[in-house]
Amino acid sequence: MPKNNKVTSRKAATAASKVLRDGRTSKTSKTAAGSALAQRPSKKK
Repeated sequence: MPKNNKVTSRKAATAASKVLRDGRTSKTSKTAAGSALAQRPSKKK
């Protein structure tokens, strides 16, 4: 099975972070936002 090399952009990751922090968003939105952030490379060096 091929490896998924797709990466979430910084702008999309910022939007996803805002969705997760907002208490008014739906569970579906939070699931999608979490998935987008999971595809973002970590900042750890």
